[in-house]
Amino acid sequence: MRDRQASMEAFGRLLDIMDELREKCPWDKKQTNESLRTNTIEETYELCEAIIKNNSQDIKKELGDLLLHIVFYAKIGEEKGEFDIKDVCNAICDKLIYRHPHVFGTSSAENAHAVELNWEQLKLKEKGGNKTILEGVPASLPSVAKAHRIQDKARNAGFDWEERNQVWEKVQEEFNELKDEIDHMDADKSEAEFGDLFFSLINAARLYKINPDNALERTNQKFIRRFNFLEAEAKAKGFSLQDMSLEEMDAIWDEAKKKGL
Repeated sequence: MRDRQASMEAFGRLLDIMDELREKCPWDKKQTNESLRTNTIEETYELCEAIIKNNSQDIKKELGDLLLHIVFYAKIGEEKGEFDIKDVCNAICDKLIYRHPHVFGTSSAENAHAVELNWEQLKLKEKGGNKTILEGVPASLPSVAKAHRIQDKARNAGFDWEERNQVWEKVQEEFNELKDEIDHMDADKSEAEFGDLFFSLINAARLYKINPDNALERTNQKFIRRFNFLEAEAKAKGFSLQDMSLEEMDAIWDEAKKKGL
């Protein structure tokens, strides 16, 4: 069982350290919301990488780095007289209670999908909340994650395929349209159709409960492993990749696949 007192003491220690850093460290003293923003993005991606690798020690480390940033922003808000860490915690607690009436209220939700539907409806009713269903999708999200989130929100509004296997007709349709534009050598329309094909494939992934960003990153990592093996093998044989034929490189690539890389 979680030791709540020890958790509160550890969090208090972090707040005390932040107070000290903000007062005495030249680097920490000069930081602003704007200067921290890019570092926060980097820390978030490092946490995502640790999660993909399922490395619990790295997840713990990266969560700490991200928590530091949350405390940092709250400290800056406190100095400006706008909000402090107490306000941040209370705001998220209030939101969680409001958006979980099946837990803290009298309504019910039979499954996770029902919770998602209620969540979106409650967001639309909130004062100062989203005015439209898609408004809550951050404009700065990477394109793959944004497409997945857009489609998920549309689904929660009831805009989705009746049967998930219907999506494959759409994928094929978009592929044919892309091929047609490529055959006509229209660069602008080809790009647009490529986007449509990507979007339909991401939609298919969502329908089959595959996270497209995770799937693509797994392929990225697989390609990196195999390409590194190819490069190392070529070097061991006294060659550079530029000196090798495609057939020679393919042979080493197949060897990497056989090794399970």
